[in-house]
Amino acid sequence: SLLYPYGPHHGDETNPKHDDGTSEEIALSIPFTFYGKSYQTAFVNNNGVISFDKPVRQYTPDPFPLADGCPFVAPYWADVDNVLGGDIFYRQTTNPVLLADISRDITQYFPKSPFTATWALVATWDHVAYYGSTSQKGNTFQAVLTTDSKMFYMILNYWDIQWTTGAASDGDAETGLGGTPAHVGFNSGDDTNFYNIPGSQTDAIINITTTSNVKVPGRWVFRVDDFQLTGVDPPQPSNNCWL
Repeated sequence: SLLYPYGPHHGDETNPKHDDGTSEEIALSIPFTFYGKSYQTAFVNNNGVISFDKPVRQYTPDPFPLADGCPFVAPYWADVDNVLGGDIFYRQTTNPVLLADISRDITQYFPKSPFTATWALVATWDHVAYYGSTSQKGNTFQAVLTTDSKMFYMILNYWDIQWTTGAASDGDAETGLGGTPAHVGFNSGDDTNFYNIPGSQTDAIINITTTSNVKVPGRWVFRVDDFQLTGVDPPQPSNNCWL
């Protein structure tokens, strides 16, 4: 599977069943560096966002940059409603088998910077429904924050994306499409450091299971301490920026 192992039997915590809810504050056992700043706490927010220092409950996504001082990554920012369906899981881990898999993957994608993970935060949205849904549609995606204490990476995995928009974001209650679709990207909290994954806030974002920047459909990987953009598949000859 594209997804790393998840669920309660892997030691995951489960977010409460609350529309626009969030995890409790997660005290990071290793501080995480994002756009040059180190953070000690994080929140796994139901609406497809992992934020630092404070939760994000907003359900209709805004395009980046958001110069509001709130740094976060949006694996799939949209109006999730886990009361209607699905679960959000997360755990911090030093499991050697999982870290070996993560290390192998990142070293493959960034061969000039061999990487041996010492810690990861794995957050998974498992078949989550959208607000106002009258369907059985669910989205399954995952975000992994990981480090060797020198380099800091995020892995975004998209296994099954069936909807883009909740009904309160002008989406269709039956299809989960239209309106203001999901946003995917990285926001530093200032007005200069950000990245929007192509297709964000358009109908095309439903196809993120087929896109990549590391030649693995449905997977996007970024170094985020000093944010580096790797080439988007397929790379263009005139802009071949593989790192």
